Amino acid sequence: MVSVIVLTKNEENDLSTCLESLSWCDDIHVLDSGSTDKTLEMAQKYEVKTWHHPFESFGKQRNYALDRLPLRHEWVLFLDADEASTKAFQDAVYGAIQSAKPEMAGFYLCWKMILEGKWLKYCDNFPKWQLRLVRMGKVRYTDFGHGQKEGSVEGKIGYIKEPYLHFSFSKGWSQWIDRHNKYSTLEALSRYRNCPPFKSIFTKNKSLRNLALKSWLSKLHGWPLLRFFYAYFLNLGFLEGTQGYIYCVNMSYHEFLIQIKIREIKKGYKG
Repeated sequence: MVSVIVLTKNEENDLSTCLESLSWCDDIHVLDSGSTDKTLEMAQKYEVKTWHHPFESFGKQRNYALDRLPLRHEWVLFLDADEASTKAFQDAVYGAIQSAKPEMAGFYLCWKMILEGKWLKYCDNFPKWQLRLVRMGKVRYTDFGHGQKEGSVEGKIGYIKEPYLHFSFSKGWSQWIDRHNKYSTLEALSRYRNCPPFKSIFTKNKSLRNLALKSWLSKLHGWPLLRFFYAYFLNLGFLEGTQGYIYCVNMSYHEFLIQIKIREIKKGYKG
Protein backbone atom coordinates (compact mmCIF):
# COMPACT_ATOMS: atom_id res chain seq x y z
CA MET A 1 0.00 0.00 0.00
CA VAL A 2 2.92 2.39 0.69
CA SER A 3 6.56 2.49 -0.38
CA VAL A 4 9.07 3.84 2.13
CA ILE A 5 12.28 5.77 1.40
CA VAL A 6 14.94 6.21 4.08
CA LEU A 7 17.82 8.59 3.31
CA THR A 8 21.08 7.55 5.00
CA LYS A 9 24.71 8.36 5.55
CA ASN A 10 26.57 6.64 8.41
CA GLU A 11 23.40 5.59 10.24
CA GLU A 12 24.43 2.16 11.57
CA ASN A 13 23.38 3.07 15.12
CA ASP A 14 19.87 4.20 14.24
CA LEU A 15 18.83 2.32 11.12
CA SER A 16 17.84 -0.94 12.81
CA THR A 17 15.25 0.79 15.03
CA CYS A 18 13.80 2.57 12.00
CA LEU A 19 13.60 -0.56 9.84
CA GLU A 20 12.19 -2.74 12.64
CA SER A 21 9.40 -0.22 13.10
CA LEU A 22 8.58 -0.54 9.38
CA SER A 23 7.96 -4.28 9.36
CA TRP A 24 4.44 -3.52 8.13
CA CYS A 25 5.83 -2.20 4.81
CA ASP A 26 6.59 -4.50 1.86
CA ASP A 27 8.60 -2.00 -0.22
CA ILE A 28 11.41 -0.23 1.66
CA HIS A 29 14.25 1.59 -0.09
CA VAL A 30 17.41 2.87 1.61
CA LEU A 31 18.99 5.64 -0.48
CA ASP A 32 22.54 6.05 0.80
CA SER A 33 24.88 8.94 0.04
CA GLY A 34 28.26 7.40 0.84
CA SER A 35 28.25 5.66 4.21
CA THR A 36 31.63 4.48 5.50
CA ASP A 37 30.24 2.53 8.45
CA LYS A 38 27.98 -0.54 8.50
CA THR A 39 24.82 1.23 7.35
CA LEU A 40 24.49 -0.81 4.15
CA GLU A 41 25.26 -4.07 5.96
CA MET A 42 22.49 -3.21 8.41
CA ALA A 43 20.06 -2.50 5.57
CA GLN A 44 20.92 -5.79 3.85
CA LYS A 45 20.31 -7.63 7.13
CA TYR A 46 16.71 -6.44 6.95
CA GLU A 47 16.49 -7.39 3.27
CA VAL A 48 15.49 -3.94 2.06
CA LYS A 49 16.52 -2.46 -1.27
CA THR A 50 19.64 -0.27 -1.17
CA TRP A 51 20.71 2.43 -3.60
CA HIS A 52 23.41 5.08 -3.82
CA HIS A 53 23.32 8.70 -4.94
CA PRO A 54 25.68 11.55 -3.93
CA PHE A 55 24.04 13.97 -1.54
CA GLU A 56 23.53 17.59 -2.62
CA SER A 57 20.54 18.58 -0.50
CA PHE A 58 17.50 17.00 1.10
CA GLY A 59 15.15 18.40 -1.52
CA LYS A 60 17.21 17.10 -4.44
CA GLN A 61 17.72 13.73 -2.76
CA ARG A 62 14.00 13.25 -2.23
CA ASN A 63 13.25 14.25 -5.83
CA TYR A 64 15.89 11.81 -7.07
CA ALA A 65 14.28 9.03 -5.06
CA LEU A 66 10.84 9.79 -6.48
CA ASP A 67 12.20 9.96 -10.03
CA ARG A 68 14.67 7.09 -10.15
CA LEU A 69 13.83 4.39 -7.63
CA PRO A 70 11.56 1.50 -8.74
CA LEU A 71 8.82 2.18 -6.22
CA ARG A 72 6.04 -0.41 -6.06
CA HIS A 73 3.21 1.70 -4.69
CA GLU A 74 1.41 4.91 -5.57
CA TRP A 75 1.98 6.39 -2.11
CA VAL A 76 5.48 7.13 -0.79
CA LEU A 77 6.49 7.72 2.84
CA PHE A 78 9.77 9.44 3.69
CA LEU A 79 11.37 8.66 7.06
CA ASP A 80 14.88 9.42 8.29
CA ALA A 81 17.10 6.80 9.91
CA ASP A 82 16.65 8.40 13.36
CA GLU A 83 12.87 8.22 13.05
CA ALA A 84 10.48 5.35 13.71
CA SER A 85 6.90 4.35 13.10
CA THR A 86 4.44 3.27 15.77
CA LYS A 87 1.37 1.04 15.40
CA ALA A 88 -0.88 4.09 15.80
CA PHE A 89 1.07 5.95 13.10
CA GLN A 90 0.84 2.93 10.80
CA ASP A 91 -2.93 2.80 11.25
CA ALA A 92 -3.23 6.54 10.62
CA VAL A 93 -1.23 6.29 7.39
CA TYR A 94 -3.30 3.35 6.15
CA GLY A 95 -6.52 5.16 7.02
CA ALA A 96 -5.46 8.34 5.24
CA ILE A 97 -4.42 6.49 2.09
CA GLN A 98 -7.55 4.35 1.95
CA SER A 99 -9.85 7.37 2.27
CA ALA A 100 -7.78 9.72 0.06
CA LYS A 101 -9.71 11.19 -2.85
CA PRO A 102 -8.07 11.45 -6.30
CA GLU A 103 -7.27 15.15 -5.76
CA MET A 104 -5.11 14.43 -2.67
CA ALA A 105 -1.42 14.93 -3.48
CA GLY A 106 -0.03 14.19 -0.05
CA PHE A 107 -0.19 14.59 3.72
CA TYR A 108 1.70 16.67 6.22
CA LEU A 109 3.10 14.56 9.05
CA CYS A 110 4.32 15.51 12.52
CA TRP A 111 6.71 13.88 14.97
CA LYS A 112 7.34 13.35 18.66
CA MET A 113 10.81 14.65 19.56
CA ILE A 114 12.32 12.16 22.02
CA LEU A 115 15.23 12.99 24.35
CA GLU A 116 16.40 10.40 26.91
CA GLY A 117 13.06 8.65 26.62
CA LYS A 118 11.02 11.82 27.21
CA TRP A 119 8.66 13.32 24.66
CA LEU A 120 9.47 17.04 24.36
CA LYS A 121 5.92 18.02 23.52
CA TYR A 122 6.11 21.58 24.86
CA CYS A 123 9.76 22.43 24.16
CA ASP A 124 9.54 21.38 20.53
CA ASN A 125 6.24 23.19 19.99
CA PHE A 126 4.34 20.08 18.91
CA PRO A 127 3.00 19.63 16.28
CA LYS A 128 5.42 20.69 13.54
CA TRP A 129 4.53 19.68 10.00
CA GLN A 130 6.48 18.37 7.02
CA LEU A 131 5.17 16.91 3.77
CA ARG A 132 6.45 13.34 4.11
CA LEU A 133 3.65 11.21 2.61
CA VAL A 134 3.16 11.93 -1.09
CA ARG A 135 1.38 10.53 -4.11
CA MET A 136 3.66 9.63 -7.00
CA GLY A 137 3.88 12.30 -9.68
CA LYS A 138 2.10 14.94 -7.62
CA VAL A 139 4.84 16.57 -5.52
CA ARG A 140 8.27 18.11 -6.08
CA TYR A 141 10.54 19.20 -3.24
CA THR A 142 12.64 22.33 -2.96
CA ASP A 143 15.31 23.26 -0.41
CA PHE A 144 14.89 25.62 2.52
CA GLY A 145 17.56 25.93 5.18
CA HIS A 146 19.08 22.57 6.10
CA GLY A 147 15.93 20.74 5.11
CA GLN A 148 13.27 20.86 2.45
CA LYS A 149 9.73 21.96 1.82
CA GLU A 150 7.20 21.24 -0.87
CA GLY A 151 7.81 22.99 -4.16
CA SER A 152 5.20 22.30 -6.83
CA VAL A 153 2.12 20.38 -5.71
CA GLU A 154 -0.62 19.09 -8.02
CA GLY A 155 -3.62 18.73 -5.77
CA LYS A 156 -4.57 19.13 -2.13
CA ILE A 157 -2.53 18.39 0.98
CA GLY A 158 -4.06 16.93 4.12
CA TYR A 159 -2.83 16.36 7.68
CA ILE A 160 -2.19 13.16 9.60
CA LYS A 161 -2.26 14.09 13.28
CA GLU A 162 -0.87 10.84 14.69
CA PRO A 163 2.92 11.40 15.02
CA TYR A 164 5.92 9.23 14.33
CA LEU A 165 8.95 9.21 16.66
CA HIS A 166 12.08 11.31 16.13
CA PHE A 167 15.27 10.41 18.03
CA SER A 168 17.31 13.46 17.02
CA PHE A 169 19.79 13.07 19.90
CA SER A 170 20.56 9.38 19.47
CA LYS A 171 24.20 10.04 18.51
CA GLY A 172 24.90 12.30 21.49
CA TRP A 173 25.17 16.04 22.02
CA SER A 174 28.60 16.43 20.41
CA GLN A 175 27.25 15.14 17.12
CA TRP A 176 24.06 17.17 17.50
CA ILE A 177 25.99 20.41 18.09
CA ASP A 178 28.38 19.73 15.22
CA ARG A 179 25.47 18.98 12.89
CA HIS A 180 23.51 22.05 13.93
CA ASN A 181 26.52 24.29 13.44
CA LYS A 182 26.37 23.23 9.78
CA TYR A 183 22.58 23.49 9.73
CA SER A 184 22.69 27.04 11.10
CA THR A 185 24.77 28.15 8.11
CA LEU A 186 22.19 26.76 5.69
CA GLU A 187 19.35 28.25 7.72
CA ALA A 188 21.02 31.68 7.74
CA LEU A 189 21.42 31.63 3.97
CA SER A 190 17.82 30.58 3.37
CA ARG A 191 16.26 32.96 5.87
CA TYR A 192 18.24 35.88 4.45
CA ARG A 193 17.94 35.10 0.74
CA ASN A 194 14.55 33.36 0.62
CA CYS A 195 12.58 35.07 3.36
CA PRO A 196 8.84 34.56 2.68
CA PRO A 197 6.72 37.73 2.50
CA PHE A 198 5.48 39.04 5.86
CA LYS A 199 1.88 38.19 5.00
CA SER A 200 2.83 34.49 5.01
CA ILE A 201 2.91 34.68 8.82
CA PHE A 202 -0.89 34.79 8.69
CA THR A 203 -1.47 32.05 6.13
CA LYS A 204 -3.53 28.97 7.01
CA ASN A 205 -0.79 26.76 5.54
CA LYS A 206 1.00 25.72 8.73
CA SER A 207 4.17 24.64 6.95
CA LEU A 208 4.58 27.96 5.11
CA ARG A 209 3.62 29.91 8.23
CA ASN A 210 6.37 28.19 10.22
CA LEU A 211 9.00 29.11 7.60
CA ALA A 212 7.82 32.73 7.55
CA LEU A 213 7.83 32.98 11.35
CA LYS A 214 11.39 31.63 11.59
CA SER A 215 12.64 34.04 8.94
CA TRP A 216 11.01 37.16 10.38
CA LEU A 217 11.63 36.40 14.05
CA SER A 218 15.34 35.93 13.35
CA LYS A 219 15.43 39.64 12.47
CA LEU A 220 14.77 40.54 16.13
CA HIS A 221 17.97 41.31 18.07
CA GLY A 222 16.85 39.45 21.18
CA TRP A 223 15.23 36.54 19.39
CA PRO A 224 17.48 33.76 20.83
CA LEU A 225 16.58 34.80 24.38
CA LEU A 226 12.93 35.24 23.45
CA ARG A 227 12.99 31.78 21.89
CA PHE A 228 14.22 30.30 25.17
CA PHE A 229 11.70 32.28 27.24
CA TYR A 230 8.80 31.27 25.00
CA ALA A 231 9.68 27.57 24.82
CA TYR A 232 10.74 27.08 28.46
CA PHE A 233 8.27 29.31 30.28
CA LEU A 234 5.32 30.36 28.12
CA ASN A 235 5.09 27.02 26.31
CA LEU A 236 5.59 25.07 29.58
CA GLY A 237 8.91 23.48 28.62
CA PHE A 238 9.92 23.55 32.28
CA LEU A 239 7.43 20.73 32.86
CA GLU A 240 9.74 18.45 30.86
CA GLY A 241 12.50 18.59 33.46
CA THR A 242 16.21 18.53 32.76
CA GLN A 243 15.68 17.28 29.23
CA GLY A 244 13.44 20.25 28.48
CA TYR A 245 15.93 22.74 29.89
CA ILE A 246 18.86 21.29 27.92
CA TYR A 247 16.86 21.27 24.72
CA CYS A 248 15.63 24.85 25.12
CA VAL A 249 19.14 26.15 25.84
CA ASN A 250 20.59 24.41 22.79
CA MET A 251 17.81 25.55 20.47
CA SER A 252 18.30 29.11 21.70
CA TYR A 253 22.01 28.80 20.91
CA HIS A 254 21.11 27.43 17.47
CA GLU A 255 19.03 30.55 16.79
CA PHE A 256 21.92 32.71 18.01
CA LEU A 257 24.25 31.03 15.50
CA ILE A 258 21.77 31.69 12.72
CA GLN A 259 21.56 35.36 13.66
CA ILE A 260 25.31 36.00 13.73
CA LYS A 261 25.73 34.14 10.44
CA ILE A 262 23.01 36.29 8.84
CA ARG A 263 24.95 39.30 10.13
CA GLU A 264 28.10 37.99 8.45
CA ILE A 265 26.23 37.46 5.18
CA LYS A 266 24.92 41.04 5.26
CA LYS A 267 28.41 42.40 5.87
CA GLY A 268 29.95 40.24 3.17
CA TYR A 269 32.25 38.54 5.68
CA LYS A 270 35.43 37.21 4.10
CA GLY A 271 37.22 35.82 7.15
